[in-house]
Amino acid sequence: MRICAVDLKSNEANICLLELTQGLFDVPDCRARKFTITDGASGEQIRHFQKQFAKLMEDYKIDKIVIRERPMKGKFAGSAIGFKMEAALQLIDGVDCEIMTASEMKESLKRNPVMVSLKEVGLKQFQEQAFQTACAYLNK
Repeated sequence: MRICAVDLKSNEANICLLELTQGLFDVPDCRARKFTITDGASGEQIRHFQKQFAKLMEDYKIDKIVIRERPMKGKFAGSAIGFKMEAALQLIDGVDCEIMTASEMKESLKRNPVMVSLKEVGLKQFQEQAFQTACAYLNK
């Protein structure tokens, strides 16, 4: 199974592709590491973001998009643009999309901790949350 994990921060979607084949993880190379929207009020930018993301999912034959859940209110609440981006991802045709809650993620990572560093798998620091989300999802 090949998934794309997404960590939404403000107006950015940080992504990490991860594949589980015969019990082994593989982090395939990807042409994009993040997507950014500069104007959240622009329907055109949201559609462009959705189109770019859908094309990436098609090109890399992604089975599922897994989005790290963010609180709707409180100190660590997600931004309005982030929720628009989340909705755009959920509405992509042909790709299943799932939200992974913080408690599911914590439980999965507790049972199966990630034992590799980001540098070992070729990822950047800003992709850490997306990578952990992917590992937690594939190990649950």
